Amino acid sequence: MLRANKEAVMTVLDTLNFVAFNPLQNNNPIAVRRRKLMAKIDEQIQLATNKDYTPTQHKWVTDGEGKQTKVEVAKRWWTASVDGKINLVVRYGSKPLEFAKGKNAIELASEAEVADTLRKVREAAELGELDVLIEQQAQFGRRLTLKNK
Repeated sequence: MLRANKEAVMTVLDTLNFVAFNPLQNNNPIAVRRRKLMAKIDEQIQLATNKDYTPTQHKWVTDGEGKQTKVEVAKRWWTASVDGKINLVVRYGSKPLEFAKGKNAIELASEAEVADTLRKVREAAELGELDVLIEQQAQFGRRLTLKNK
């Protein structure tokens, strides 16, 4: 009886295609950075399209008396400027990506354009168009880390 069950298990396993697992294929630094940026862009798209979604982060704020308190703030990449236009900043890590010299924001006419613009930026990231900017940002972070050592 035991032998019959083993044969049944083996016939099921024989139908599967077994291969050697190679985790190094997923560790391409460019692909890892690209996936990290795309995940953050997806979070911002969800924030722009779903009013109930509120990703937050903790931030230390110092009041007038010098007392520090930890507060929760929304992680939004866009703000309204004085003239009513929207400035969208795409961040990699804590710093905004600089698309051109001195230009690190995308100006939009209204908040309604945020989600579509983020989708375009995500597509550019997926196609590798932002790899150079991401690499510069990663190098900047590494320089700071090396200086502190």
